Amino acid sequence: MNIRVSLRIIGVLLMIFSLAMLPPMAFGLFARDGSAAPFASALGLNLIAGVLLWLPNRHMRTDLKIRDGFLVTALFWIVLGVFGATPFVLADALQLSVVDAIFESISGLTTTGATVIVGLDTLPQSILLYRQLLQWLGGIGIVVLAVAILPMLGIGGMQLYRAESAGPSKDRKLTPRITETAKALFTIYVGLTAVCAAAYWLAGMTPFDAVCHAFSTVAIGGFSTHDASMGYFESDAILFICTVFMVISAVNFSLHFIAYQRRSLMIYRRDSETTFFAWVILLAMIATCGTLMVTRTLNPAESLIHGMFQTVSIATTTGFATRDFASWPNFLPFLLLMLAFMGGCAGSTGGGIKAMRLLLIFRQGIRELKQLLHPNAVIPLKLDARRVEPSVVSAVWSFFAVYMFCFVTIMLLLLATGLDFTSAFSAVAASLNNLGPGLGVVAANFAPVNEVGKILLCVAMLLGRLEVFTLLVLFTPAFWRP
Repeated sequence: MNIRVSLRIIGVLLMIFSLAMLPPMAFGLFARDGSAAPFASALGLNLIAGVLLWLPNRHMRTDLKIRDGFLVTALFWIVLGVFGATPFVLADALQLSVVDAIFESISGLTTTGATVIVGLDTLPQSILLYRQLLQWLGGIGIVVLAVAILPMLGIGGMQLYRAESAGPSKDRKLTPRITETAKALFTIYVGLTAVCAAAYWLAGMTPFDAVCHAFSTVAIGGFSTHDASMGYFESDAILFICTVFMVISAVNFSLHFIAYQRRSLMIYRRDSETTFFAWVILLAMIATCGTLMVTRTLNPAESLIHGMFQTVSIATTTGFATRDFASWPNFLPFLLLMLAFMGGCAGSTGGGIKAMRLLLIFRQGIRELKQLLHPNAVIPLKLDARRVEPSVVSAVWSFFAVYMFCFVTIMLLLLATGLDFTSAFSAVAASLNNLGPGLGVVAANFAPVNEVGKILLCVAMLLGRLEVFTLLVLFTPAFWRP
Protein backbone atom coordinates (compact mmCIF):
# COMPACT_ATOMS: atom_id res chain seq x y z
CA MET A 1 0.00 0.00 0.00
CA ASN A 2 1.36 3.38 -1.03
CA ILE A 3 0.10 6.22 1.15
CA ARG A 4 1.65 8.91 -1.04
CA VAL A 5 -0.18 7.70 -4.14
CA SER A 6 -3.42 7.75 -2.17
CA LEU A 7 -2.76 11.31 -0.98
CA ARG A 8 -2.03 12.37 -4.55
CA ILE A 9 -5.38 11.01 -5.71
CA ILE A 10 -7.21 12.63 -2.79
CA GLY A 11 -5.61 15.94 -3.73
CA VAL A 12 -6.70 15.63 -7.36
CA LEU A 13 -10.24 14.69 -6.40
CA LEU A 14 -10.47 17.54 -3.89
CA MET A 15 -9.37 20.00 -6.57
CA ILE A 16 -12.03 18.63 -8.91
CA PHE A 17 -14.66 18.88 -6.16
CA SER A 18 -13.82 22.56 -5.61
CA LEU A 19 -15.49 23.22 -8.99
CA ALA A 20 -18.83 22.32 -7.36
CA MET A 21 -18.67 25.73 -5.66
CA LEU A 22 -18.89 27.58 -8.98
CA PRO A 23 -22.65 27.17 -9.77
CA PRO A 24 -23.88 28.36 -6.34
CA MET A 25 -21.27 31.14 -6.37
CA ALA A 26 -22.63 32.29 -9.74
CA PHE A 27 -26.17 32.25 -8.32
CA GLY A 28 -25.02 34.34 -5.38
CA LEU A 29 -23.34 36.90 -7.65
CA PHE A 30 -26.39 37.13 -9.88
CA ALA A 31 -28.76 37.59 -6.93
CA ARG A 32 -26.38 40.00 -5.14
CA ASP A 33 -27.56 38.63 -1.80
CA GLY A 34 -24.11 38.30 -0.23
CA SER A 35 -24.10 34.50 -0.51
CA ALA A 36 -21.35 34.35 -3.14
CA ALA A 37 -18.51 35.10 -0.69
CA PRO A 38 -18.82 31.84 1.34
CA PHE A 39 -18.64 29.79 -1.86
CA ALA A 40 -15.68 31.76 -3.17
CA SER A 41 -13.86 31.17 0.11
CA ALA A 42 -14.84 27.49 0.10
CA LEU A 43 -13.59 27.11 -3.46
CA GLY A 44 -10.25 28.58 -2.46
CA LEU A 45 -9.92 26.40 0.65
CA ASN A 46 -10.79 23.21 -1.24
CA LEU A 47 -8.45 24.08 -4.08
CA ILE A 48 -5.54 24.95 -1.78
CA ALA A 49 -6.03 21.80 0.29
CA GLY A 50 -6.10 19.71 -2.88
CA VAL A 51 -2.93 21.33 -4.20
CA LEU A 52 -1.13 20.82 -0.85
CA LEU A 53 -1.97 17.11 -0.96
CA TRP A 54 -1.12 16.70 -4.65
CA LEU A 55 2.01 18.83 -5.03
CA PRO A 56 4.45 16.84 -2.82
CA ASN A 57 3.24 13.55 -4.33
CA ARG A 58 2.71 14.58 -7.96
CA HIS A 59 5.50 12.33 -9.27
CA MET A 60 4.16 9.17 -7.60
CA ARG A 61 2.92 6.94 -10.45
CA THR A 62 2.65 3.48 -8.85
CA ASP A 63 -0.43 1.48 -9.88
CA LEU A 64 -3.19 1.23 -7.31
CA LYS A 65 -3.71 -2.00 -5.43
CA ILE A 66 -7.02 -3.08 -3.92
CA ARG A 67 -6.05 -1.81 -0.46
CA ASP A 68 -5.17 1.58 -1.96
CA GLY A 69 -8.62 1.63 -3.53
CA PHE A 70 -10.34 1.06 -0.20
CA LEU A 71 -8.19 3.71 1.50
CA VAL A 72 -8.81 6.33 -1.20
CA THR A 73 -12.54 5.65 -1.27
CA ALA A 74 -13.04 5.84 2.49
CA LEU A 75 -10.71 8.81 3.02
CA PHE A 76 -12.17 10.77 0.16
CA TRP A 77 -15.73 10.52 1.48
CA ILE A 78 -14.54 11.60 4.91
CA VAL A 79 -12.37 14.43 3.58
CA LEU A 80 -15.05 15.55 1.16
CA GLY A 81 -17.65 15.52 3.92
CA VAL A 82 -15.47 17.85 6.00
CA PHE A 83 -14.41 20.22 3.21
CA GLY A 84 -17.89 20.17 1.69
CA ALA A 85 -19.13 21.72 4.92
CA THR A 86 -17.09 24.92 4.49
CA PRO A 87 -19.87 26.94 2.73
CA PHE A 88 -22.32 25.97 5.49
CA VAL A 89 -19.90 27.16 8.17
CA LEU A 90 -19.10 30.42 6.38
CA ALA A 91 -22.65 31.34 5.31
CA ASP A 92 -24.13 34.05 7.55
CA ALA A 93 -27.65 33.00 6.51
CA LEU A 94 -27.26 29.63 8.26
CA GLN A 95 -25.32 30.23 11.48
CA LEU A 96 -24.43 26.53 11.78
CA SER A 97 -21.83 25.06 14.11
CA VAL A 98 -18.97 23.07 12.61
CA VAL A 99 -20.58 19.75 13.63
CA ASP A 100 -23.94 20.78 12.18
CA ALA A 101 -22.29 21.87 8.94
CA ILE A 102 -20.38 18.58 8.60
CA PHE A 103 -23.59 16.68 9.36
CA GLU A 104 -25.43 18.55 6.59
CA SER A 105 -22.56 18.01 4.15
CA ILE A 106 -22.21 14.28 4.82
CA SER A 107 -25.99 13.88 4.73
CA GLY A 108 -25.99 15.44 1.28
CA LEU A 109 -23.06 13.52 -0.14
CA THR A 110 -24.31 10.19 1.16
CA THR A 111 -27.78 11.02 -0.24
CA THR A 112 -29.27 10.55 3.21
CA GLY A 113 -31.35 13.71 3.25
CA ALA A 114 -31.35 14.22 7.02
CA THR A 115 -31.09 17.92 7.79
CA VAL A 116 -30.46 20.27 10.70
CA ILE A 117 -31.56 23.36 8.77
CA VAL A 118 -34.94 24.97 9.40
CA GLY A 119 -36.41 27.75 7.24
CA LEU A 120 -35.43 26.54 3.77
CA ASP A 121 -38.01 28.79 2.08
CA THR A 122 -36.15 31.91 3.24
CA LEU A 123 -32.60 30.81 2.39
CA PRO A 124 -30.65 32.20 -0.60
CA GLN A 125 -31.01 30.08 -3.74
CA SER A 126 -27.24 29.57 -3.88
CA ILE A 127 -27.28 27.61 -0.61
CA LEU A 128 -30.32 25.61 -1.68
CA LEU A 129 -28.66 24.76 -5.00
CA TYR A 130 -25.46 23.66 -3.26
CA ARG A 131 -27.37 21.24 -0.98
CA GLN A 132 -29.07 19.68 -4.00
CA LEU A 133 -25.80 19.53 -5.93
CA LEU A 134 -24.12 17.66 -3.07
CA GLN A 135 -26.79 14.98 -3.31
CA TRP A 136 -26.54 14.76 -7.08
CA LEU A 137 -22.77 14.26 -6.93
CA GLY A 138 -23.09 11.76 -4.10
CA GLY A 139 -25.77 9.81 -5.94
CA ILE A 140 -23.61 8.58 -8.78
CA GLY A 141 -20.62 8.46 -6.48
CA ILE A 142 -17.73 10.92 -6.65
CA VAL A 143 -15.38 7.99 -6.99
CA VAL A 144 -17.21 6.52 -9.98
CA LEU A 145 -17.12 9.91 -11.65
CA ALA A 146 -13.43 10.11 -10.91
CA VAL A 147 -12.86 6.74 -12.58
CA ALA A 148 -13.76 8.38 -15.86
CA ILE A 149 -11.38 11.30 -15.21
CA LEU A 150 -8.38 9.81 -13.44
CA PRO A 151 -7.09 7.72 -16.39
CA MET A 152 -6.48 11.01 -18.21
CA LEU A 153 -4.28 11.98 -15.27
CA GLY A 154 -2.34 8.71 -15.37
CA ILE A 155 -4.14 7.12 -12.42
CA GLY A 156 -5.73 3.67 -12.73
CA GLY A 157 -9.35 3.42 -11.69
CA MET A 158 -10.44 -0.22 -11.41
CA GLN A 159 -9.51 -0.50 -7.73
CA LEU A 160 -11.48 2.63 -6.89
CA TYR A 161 -14.55 1.33 -8.73
CA ARG A 162 -14.39 -2.01 -6.93
CA ALA A 163 -14.11 -0.27 -3.56
CA GLU A 164 -17.03 2.05 -4.30
CA SER A 165 -19.22 -0.78 -5.63
CA ALA A 166 -18.93 -3.28 -2.79
CA GLY A 167 -22.44 -4.67 -3.23
CA PRO A 168 -23.44 -7.90 -5.02
CA SER A 169 -23.93 -6.32 -8.43
CA LYS A 170 -24.27 -8.76 -11.32
CA ASP A 171 -22.88 -6.44 -13.94
CA ARG A 172 -19.81 -4.76 -12.50
CA LYS A 173 -18.34 -3.97 -15.90
CA LEU A 174 -20.85 -3.08 -18.61
CA THR A 175 -18.11 -2.36 -21.10
CA PRO A 176 -14.61 -3.85 -21.55
CA ARG A 177 -12.90 -0.79 -20.12
CA ILE A 178 -13.67 0.54 -16.65
CA THR A 179 -13.47 4.14 -17.92
CA GLU A 180 -16.16 3.43 -20.49
CA THR A 181 -18.27 1.78 -17.78
CA ALA A 182 -18.11 4.88 -15.62
CA LYS A 183 -18.95 7.09 -18.60
CA ALA A 184 -21.93 4.87 -19.47
CA LEU A 185 -23.29 5.11 -15.92
CA PHE A 186 -22.71 8.85 -15.86
CA THR A 187 -24.50 9.33 -19.20
CA ILE A 188 -27.56 7.42 -17.96
CA TYR A 189 -27.52 9.41 -14.72
CA VAL A 190 -27.35 12.78 -16.48
CA GLY A 191 -30.02 11.72 -18.98
CA LEU A 192 -32.44 10.68 -16.24
CA THR A 193 -31.80 13.94 -14.37
CA ALA A 194 -32.51 16.03 -17.48
CA VAL A 195 -35.74 14.17 -18.29
CA CYS A 196 -36.88 14.39 -14.66
CA ALA A 197 -36.20 18.14 -14.52
CA ALA A 198 -38.12 18.70 -17.77
CA ALA A 199 -41.08 16.67 -16.46
CA TYR A 200 -41.15 18.66 -13.20
CA TRP A 201 -41.06 21.95 -15.14
CA LEU A 202 -43.91 20.87 -17.44
CA ALA A 203 -45.92 19.83 -14.35
CA GLY A 204 -45.70 23.32 -12.89
CA MET A 205 -42.44 23.71 -10.96
CA THR A 206 -40.26 26.75 -11.51
CA PRO A 207 -37.08 26.00 -13.50
CA PHE A 208 -35.00 26.35 -10.32
CA ASP A 209 -37.19 23.98 -8.29
CA ALA A 210 -37.40 21.55 -11.21
CA VAL A 211 -33.62 21.24 -11.53
CA CYS A 212 -33.04 21.09 -7.77
CA HIS A 213 -35.65 18.41 -7.17
CA ALA A 214 -34.47 16.44 -10.20
CA PHE A 215 -31.02 16.37 -8.59
CA SER A 216 -32.35 14.90 -5.35
CA THR A 217 -34.93 12.60 -7.00
CA VAL A 218 -32.53 10.78 -9.30
CA ALA A 219 -29.91 10.73 -6.54
CA ILE A 220 -32.57 9.31 -4.18
CA GLY A 221 -31.50 11.98 -1.73
CA GLY A 222 -34.62 13.71 -0.43
CA PHE A 223 -33.33 17.25 0.10
CA SER A 224 -35.86 19.89 -0.96
CA THR A 225 -35.84 23.64 -1.45
CA HIS A 226 -38.90 23.95 0.81
CA ASP A 227 -39.59 22.98 4.42
CA ALA A 228 -42.80 21.21 3.31
CA SER A 229 -40.78 19.08 0.86
CA MET A 230 -42.94 17.77 -2.03
CA GLY A 231 -46.06 18.74 -0.09
CA TYR A 232 -45.27 22.37 -0.91
CA PHE A 233 -46.38 21.98 -4.54
CA GLU A 234 -49.82 20.43 -3.85
CA SER A 235 -49.79 18.76 -7.27
CA ASP A 236 -50.78 15.16 -7.98
CA ALA A 237 -48.92 15.32 -11.31
CA ILE A 238 -45.66 16.26 -9.57
CA LEU A 239 -46.11 13.46 -7.04
CA PHE A 240 -46.70 10.96 -9.84
CA ILE A 241 -43.61 12.10 -11.75
CA CYS A 242 -41.54 11.93 -8.57
CA THR A 243 -42.81 8.42 -7.80
CA VAL A 244 -41.91 7.16 -11.28
CA PHE A 245 -38.38 8.57 -11.18
CA MET A 246 -37.75 7.35 -7.63
CA VAL A 247 -38.59 3.81 -8.77
CA ILE A 248 -36.43 4.13 -11.90
CA SER A 249 -33.48 5.43 -9.87
CA ALA A 250 -33.84 2.61 -7.33
CA VAL A 251 -33.34 -0.02 -10.05
CA ASN A 252 -29.88 -1.30 -11.00
CA PHE A 253 -28.35 1.20 -13.43
CA SER A 254 -26.72 -1.70 -15.24
CA LEU A 255 -30.19 -2.83 -16.29
CA HIS A 256 -30.96 0.66 -17.62
CA PHE A 257 -27.80 0.46 -19.72
CA ILE A 258 -28.60 -3.01 -21.07
CA ALA A 259 -32.26 -2.14 -21.71
CA TYR A 260 -31.16 0.93 -23.67
CA GLN A 261 -28.63 -1.07 -25.69
CA ARG A 262 -31.14 -3.80 -26.57
CA ARG A 263 -34.13 -1.44 -26.83
CA SER A 264 -36.18 -3.83 -24.69
CA LEU A 265 -38.10 -3.45 -21.42
CA MET A 266 -38.17 -7.22 -20.96
CA ILE A 267 -34.74 -6.92 -19.35
CA TYR A 268 -36.41 -5.63 -16.17
CA ARG A 269 -39.06 -8.36 -16.12
CA ARG A 270 -36.47 -11.11 -16.42
CA ASP A 271 -34.36 -9.77 -13.58
CA SER A 272 -35.11 -11.50 -10.27
CA GLU A 273 -33.99 -8.60 -8.10
CA THR A 274 -36.14 -6.04 -9.93
CA THR A 275 -39.16 -8.36 -9.79
CA PHE A 276 -38.65 -8.93 -6.06
CA PHE A 277 -38.23 -5.20 -5.45
CA ALA A 278 -41.40 -4.39 -7.42
CA TRP A 279 -43.50 -6.96 -5.52
CA VAL A 280 -42.33 -5.67 -2.13
CA ILE A 281 -43.17 -2.09 -3.13
CA LEU A 282 -46.58 -3.11 -4.49
CA LEU A 283 -47.58 -5.08 -1.39
CA ALA A 284 -46.40 -2.26 0.89
CA MET A 285 -48.42 0.26 -1.13
CA ILE A 286 -51.56 -1.86 -0.80
CA ALA A 287 -51.04 -2.17 2.97
CA THR A 288 -50.39 1.56 3.39
CA CYS A 289 -53.22 2.85 1.21
CA GLY A 290 -55.65 0.30 2.64
CA THR A 291 -54.82 1.21 6.24
CA LEU A 292 -55.18 4.94 5.55
CA MET A 293 -58.61 4.29 4.03
CA VAL A 294 -59.87 1.92 6.74
CA THR A 295 -58.76 4.22 9.57
CA ARG A 296 -60.12 7.24 7.68
CA THR A 297 -56.86 9.09 8.22
CA LEU A 298 -57.27 10.52 4.71
CA ASN A 299 -60.10 10.40 2.21
CA PRO A 300 -59.92 7.61 -0.42
CA ALA A 301 -58.33 9.74 -3.13
CA GLU A 302 -55.69 11.19 -0.78
CA SER A 303 -55.06 7.75 0.71
CA LEU A 304 -54.15 6.42 -2.74
CA ILE A 305 -52.02 9.40 -3.76
CA HIS A 306 -50.13 10.02 -0.53
CA GLY A 307 -49.99 6.36 0.49
CA MET A 308 -48.40 5.42 -2.84
CA PHE A 309 -45.99 8.34 -2.84
CA GLN A 310 -44.87 8.00 0.78
CA THR A 311 -44.38 4.23 0.45
CA VAL A 312 -42.14 4.61 -2.59
CA SER A 313 -40.29 7.56 -1.06
CA ILE A 314 -39.40 5.68 2.13
CA ALA A 315 -38.88 2.26 0.54
CA THR A 316 -36.39 3.66 -1.98
CA THR A 317 -34.69 5.63 0.85
CA THR A 318 -35.40 8.95 -0.90
CA GLY A 319 -37.13 10.57 2.05
CA PHE A 320 -39.40 13.11 0.35
CA ALA A 321 -42.60 13.88 2.26
CA THR A 322 -46.09 15.15 1.54
CA ARG A 323 -47.58 14.25 4.91
CA ASP A 324 -46.20 13.60 8.38
CA PHE A 325 -46.07 9.80 8.08
CA ALA A 326 -44.75 9.58 11.66
CA SER A 327 -48.24 10.50 12.87
CA TRP A 328 -50.04 7.92 10.75
CA PRO A 329 -51.96 5.29 12.75
CA ASN A 330 -51.22 1.71 13.77
CA PHE A 331 -48.15 0.04 12.35
CA LEU A 332 -47.65 2.31 9.30
CA PRO A 333 -44.70 4.44 10.54
CA PHE A 334 -42.69 1.36 11.51
CA LEU A 335 -43.74 -0.54 8.36
CA LEU A 336 -42.38 2.26 6.20
CA LEU A 337 -39.23 2.51 8.29
CA MET A 338 -38.67 -1.25 7.93
CA LEU A 339 -38.99 -0.94 4.14
CA ALA A 340 -36.00 1.40 4.17
CA PHE A 341 -33.82 -1.48 5.37
CA MET A 342 -34.31 -3.07 1.96
CA GLY A 343 -33.70 0.16 0.09
CA GLY A 344 -33.04 0.08 -3.64
CA CYS A 345 -31.51 -2.53 -5.91
CA ALA A 346 -27.79 -3.24 -6.10
CA GLY A 347 -26.13 -0.83 -8.52
CA SER A 348 -28.69 1.92 -7.90
CA THR A 349 -28.48 5.24 -6.08
CA GLY A 350 -30.63 3.86 -3.24
CA GLY A 351 -29.43 3.04 0.25
CA GLY A 352 -30.30 0.19 2.58
CA ILE A 353 -29.19 -3.43 2.58
CA LYS A 354 -30.29 -3.72 -1.08
CA ALA A 355 -33.03 -5.91 -2.53
CA MET A 356 -30.52 -8.36 -3.99
CA ARG A 357 -29.15 -9.32 -0.59
CA LEU A 358 -32.61 -9.73 0.94
CA LEU A 359 -33.69 -11.83 -2.04
CA LEU A 360 -30.70 -14.14 -1.57
CA ILE A 361 -31.38 -14.40 2.17
CA PHE A 362 -35.05 -15.20 1.46
CA ARG A 363 -34.22 -17.86 -1.12
CA GLN A 364 -31.56 -19.34 1.12
CA GLY A 365 -34.20 -19.64 3.87
CA ILE A 366 -36.58 -21.44 1.49
CA ARG A 367 -33.74 -23.72 0.43
CA GLU A 368 -32.96 -24.61 4.06
CA LEU A 369 -36.62 -25.52 4.68
CA LYS A 370 -36.58 -27.84 1.67
CA GLN A 371 -33.29 -29.33 2.84
CA LEU A 372 -34.87 -30.17 6.20
CA LEU A 373 -37.60 -32.14 4.44
CA HIS A 374 -35.15 -33.83 2.03
CA PRO A 375 -31.80 -34.13 3.90
CA ASN A 376 -30.08 -36.12 1.13
CA ALA A 377 -31.24 -33.97 -1.76
CA VAL A 378 -28.88 -31.62 -3.59
CA ILE A 379 -30.77 -28.34 -3.82
CA PRO A 380 -28.73 -25.58 -5.49
CA LEU A 381 -29.54 -21.92 -4.91
CA LYS A 382 -30.28 -20.24 -8.23
CA LEU A 383 -30.84 -16.69 -9.35
CA ASP A 384 -31.92 -15.85 -12.90
CA ALA A 385 -31.33 -19.49 -13.90
CA ARG A 386 -27.73 -19.28 -12.67
CA ARG A 387 -26.35 -21.08 -9.66
CA VAL A 388 -25.28 -18.86 -6.79
CA GLU A 389 -21.96 -19.87 -5.34
CA PRO A 390 -21.86 -20.66 -1.59
CA SER A 391 -19.17 -17.99 -1.16
CA VAL A 392 -21.63 -15.34 -2.39
CA VAL A 393 -24.31 -16.48 0.06
CA SER A 394 -21.73 -16.49 2.85
CA ALA A 395 -20.67 -12.95 1.96
CA VAL A 396 -24.30 -11.78 2.02
CA TRP A 397 -24.89 -13.29 5.47
CA SER A 398 -21.62 -11.76 6.71
CA PHE A 399 -22.69 -8.35 5.43
CA PHE A 400 -26.10 -8.70 7.10
CA ALA A 401 -24.52 -9.68 10.42
CA VAL A 402 -22.02 -6.79 10.39
CA TYR A 403 -24.74 -4.36 9.27
CA MET A 404 -26.98 -5.34 12.18
CA PHE A 405 -24.04 -5.22 14.60
CA CYS A 406 -23.25 -1.65 13.51
CA PHE A 407 -26.91 -0.71 13.79
CA VAL A 408 -27.28 -2.00 17.36
CA THR A 409 -23.95 -0.54 18.49
CA ILE A 410 -24.66 2.97 17.18
CA MET A 411 -28.22 2.84 18.56
CA LEU A 412 -26.96 1.95 22.03
CA LEU A 413 -24.46 4.80 21.89
CA LEU A 414 -27.24 7.19 20.87
CA LEU A 415 -29.38 6.00 23.76
CA ALA A 416 -26.43 6.79 26.03
CA THR A 417 -26.53 10.41 24.81
CA GLY A 418 -30.06 10.77 26.18
CA LEU A 419 -32.28 10.09 23.16
CA ASP A 420 -35.44 8.05 23.71
CA PHE A 421 -35.68 4.58 22.15
CA THR A 422 -37.99 5.48 19.25
CA SER A 423 -35.88 8.47 18.26
CA ALA A 424 -32.58 6.59 18.59
CA PHE A 425 -33.85 3.55 16.66
CA SER A 426 -35.31 5.60 13.82
CA ALA A 427 -32.33 8.01 13.68
CA VAL A 428 -29.89 5.13 13.16
CA ALA A 429 -32.26 3.45 10.69
CA ALA A 430 -32.59 6.72 8.76
CA SER A 431 -28.82 7.33 8.74
CA LEU A 432 -27.45 3.83 8.16
CA ASN A 433 -30.00 3.22 5.38
CA ASN A 434 -29.38 6.72 3.94
CA LEU A 435 -33.08 7.49 4.30
CA GLY A 436 -33.41 10.88 6.01
CA PRO A 437 -36.63 11.30 8.01
CA GLY A 438 -37.12 9.38 11.25
CA LEU A 439 -39.62 9.13 14.08
CA GLY A 440 -39.89 10.81 17.47
CA VAL A 441 -37.81 13.97 17.90
CA VAL A 442 -36.09 13.43 14.52
CA ALA A 443 -39.33 13.20 12.52
CA ALA A 444 -39.01 16.77 11.19
CA ASN A 445 -35.24 17.33 11.38
CA PHE A 446 -32.15 16.30 13.34
CA ALA A 447 -31.54 19.64 15.06
CA PRO A 448 -32.65 18.25 18.50
CA VAL A 449 -29.83 15.66 18.51
CA ASN A 450 -26.75 16.77 20.45
CA GLU A 451 -23.34 17.09 18.82
CA VAL A 452 -22.05 13.69 19.99
CA GLY A 453 -25.16 12.09 18.54
CA LYS A 454 -24.71 13.91 15.24
CA ILE A 455 -21.11 12.67 14.97
CA LEU A 456 -22.32 9.11 15.56
CA LEU A 457 -24.97 9.56 12.88
CA CYS A 458 -22.33 10.90 10.46
CA VAL A 459 -20.43 7.65 10.96
CA ALA A 460 -23.66 5.72 10.34
CA MET A 461 -24.29 7.64 7.10
CA LEU A 462 -20.78 6.91 5.85
CA LEU A 463 -21.09 3.24 6.79
CA GLY A 464 -24.36 3.01 4.88
CA ARG A 465 -23.09 4.84 1.79
CA LEU A 466 -19.93 2.73 1.59
CA GLU A 467 -21.83 -0.48 2.45
CA VAL A 468 -20.06 -1.03 5.77
CA PHE A 469 -17.04 -3.11 4.76
CA THR A 470 -15.28 -0.40 2.71
CA LEU A 471 -15.01 1.73 5.84
CA LEU A 472 -14.62 -0.96 8.50
CA VAL A 473 -11.77 -2.69 6.67
CA LEU A 474 -9.57 0.31 7.50
CA PHE A 475 -9.84 -0.58 11.20
CA THR A 476 -8.49 -4.11 10.81
CA PRO A 477 -4.79 -4.69 11.67
CA ALA A 478 -4.36 -6.88 8.58
CA PHE A 479 -5.17 -3.95 6.33
CA TRP A 480 -2.11 -2.01 7.48
CA ARG A 481 0.37 -4.89 7.40
CA PRO A 482 2.95 -4.79 4.58
